[in-house]
Amino acid sequence: MSPPVELETERLRLRCWIPADREPFATMNADPRVVEHLPAALSRAESDDLAARIEDHFACHGFGVWAVEIPGVTPFAGFLGLGRPRFEAAFTPCVEVGWRLAAEHWGRGYATEGARAALAYGFGTLGLDEIVSFTVPGNRRSIRVMEKLGMTRDPADDFDHPVLPEGHRFRRHVLFRIRRGASIPE
Repeated sequence: MSPPVELETERLRLRCWIPADREPFATMNADPRVVEHLPAALSRAESDDLAARIEDHFACHGFGVWAVEIPGVTPFAGFLGLGRPRFEAAFTPCVEVGWRLAAEHWGRGYATEGARAALAYGFGTLGLDEIVSFTVPGNRRSIRVMEKLGMTRDPADDFDHPVLPEGHRFRRHVLFRIRRGASIPE
């Protein structure tokens, strides 16, 4: 399989992962602000395992979540891209657009900018018919990005994340969708 495609936007470079990304990735995954809506912060070993799974996803599917570089600002700001969830739910199999950025890069529109490029790649190059995104109801920042992308939510699609145990405070998730041909706002 050929190496993964890299994408560039006006301000971002979505690129292949390199070994030097592991340390800032682990720092980001241990930041309480970044993992506020996730089950737990990740240890260095857990973060490295996640990076390995991301790289394996590219190898298996030819796409995945890219490392986000902000030229002139930072060589690694987080990740952004497309992935196939590893759990079963009413809406799987599917492709999800997702992101995780270091807190110092929030509020600048990077997630929306990069996700637009990922959606265009998913619909245009990969020929996907639909892309989803999901999070916990309290994650207003990510929900706002989904809305800015033109993704829509039907409350009937909301679901209990099957990886999290009954009663877990983050088990309930909201699901957003966008179909090929939908207008992605600028």
